[in-house]
Amino acid sequence: MEGHWLTIPEYSSYRDKSVSTIRRYIKSERVKYKLEEGKYYIFVSDENYQNKQQSLEKEEMELRFRLVELESRIRQLEEENNDLKMLVQIYENDKRNTPPLPELPNEI
Repeated sequence: MEGHWLTIPEYSSYRDKSVSTIRRYIKSERVKYKLEEGKYYIFVSDENYQNKQQSLEKEEMELRFRLVELESRIRQLEEENNDLKMLVQIYENDKRNTPPLPELPNEI
């Protein structure tokens, strides 16, 4: 079976598990591993590795799409905010430039 040998930190990231959990997997022999020059390597089959890579690529594409959507929404909200600021400014200027209303005569 062909595959990849990953270091503990790489495998930890690959499986989204803590390094201490991976060390427990090695100790309990839950994973296929080898020890070279004092460093542990964990085996991952090509099929599993490729599936994970494809899954990560798909997730990355979905996140990029979501980012584009959110950036577009931010631009839209900024435009709406600018429009509202302009309306407030117009309203406040009109309010300052409007002469006061004349007083109504007193009726007795």
